[in-house]
Amino acid sequence: MTTSTALLTDHYELTMIEAALRSGAATRRCVFELFARRLPEGRRYGVVAGTGRFLEALAGFRFDAVALEQLARTKVVDEATLAWLSDYRFTGDISGYAEGEAFFPGSPVLVVESGFAEGVVLETLALSILNHDSAVAAAASRMTSAAGDRPCIEMGSRRTHEEAAVASARAAYLAGFAATSNLEAGRRYGVPTTGTAAHAFTLVHDTEEEAFAAQLAALGTGTTLLVDTYDVTHAVETAVRLAGPDLGAVRLDSGDLLVLARQVREQLDALGNGRTRIIVTSDLDEYAIAALAAGPVSGYGVGTSLVTGSGAPTAGMVYKLVLRSNDDGVMEPVAKKSKDKTSVGGRKWALRRRNTTGIAEAEIIGIGEAPHDDGDDRPLMVDLVRDGAVIADTSVQAARERHHASREELPASARQLQKGEPVIPTVYLGGAS
Repeated sequence: MTTSTALLTDHYELTMIEAALRSGAATRRCVFELFARRLPEGRRYGVVAGTGRFLEALAGFRFDAVALEQLARTKVVDEATLAWLSDYRFTGDISGYAEGEAFFPGSPVLVVESGFAEGVVLETLALSILNHDSAVAAAASRMTSAAGDRPCIEMGSRRTHEEAAVASARAAYLAGFAATSNLEAGRRYGVPTTGTAAHAFTLVHDTEEEAFAAQLAALGTGTTLLVDTYDVTHAVETAVRLAGPDLGAVRLDSGDLLVLARQVREQLDALGNGRTRIIVTSDLDEYAIAALAAGPVSGYGVGTSLVTGSGAPTAGMVYKLVLRSNDDGVMEPVAKKSKDKTSVGGRKWALRRRNTTGIAEAEIIGIGEAPHDDGDDRPLMVDLVRDGAVIADTSVQAARERHHASREELPASARQLQKGEPVIPTVYLGGAS
């Protein structure tokens, strides 16, 4: 089985290379930028996620024997292009926003500097990873913001593709989720994992009491018992009778969660289980989490809405050529001008303009040169790849810490769930927007 990531791309990436090799444009120095023209409708900020996964995939972006045989057999490109692909190694530079950073319309999330052929072939790989992961991370950020200091658990593996489940768990953890149910995400990325039992475990036993007793015997009194298979009130009474005051938590997965949580809290307190937590699941999203803030809930388990971006399954990012060398070797800005899909030519740099208290006021994008720091600003661009070698920290833990800090510097209105405009404007300097 091949480990190459080179065929995780579109057919036309390779046919462009074939034509560029014939025209001589393949080696022209170019700058590509990955950015979002706009945020999903109503969203106030985006979250950069997937950079670490992209850089890991870049290391495996090699057209090995298996990939080359497939391309030759299906006649995707000619022999000369196959020969070029067999030697492909990305040797250019990549910079951009550090993973976990908030972004806004026009933010140069990823800047790829290389020959045309080297850079254009990375378009699909970069977009497929960052569009998915950034969408999940943005949804996760809204959810953890709504949850406050109550932990959120990612549990959407059964609601998406098996590899998307692993990527989603990573993106959710980056944006503040405490743990995931996905064991592969734990192995691959070190995301904490958690889980106890589903309704099937209760149903396979003759009685609910037998199921609870078995789980307690195996996992201890600190476990979480699922109490809504039959009758919640009876289940809570049984759970407390078997586990005593040290019962870790009960989980509610159906019904009016706010009403049930209040009833169960009263029952637990009356039975002497004031320390037993209440975990709620069942098709939660950021709005449901916000509504449950008034209830005695200790944590949230989120699945379908999270792994599908909570209504915005893609971050809407594009990958465009913005600078290329002319026949004299001079770098010239280029831009797409088609209706509703314009781009801004020229290589970009970015900083976040902040007020004297450290709160963000604007996204400043310099065209052709880095914008001037007025004293309170924070540069956003970091080096990711130099001369083909990854130099950035790709750990999800670093991205998690960065996201927390980035979100904290946004205006308070960033936490509003109502639809609105981006919480800070994007300002271009050195060129027309």
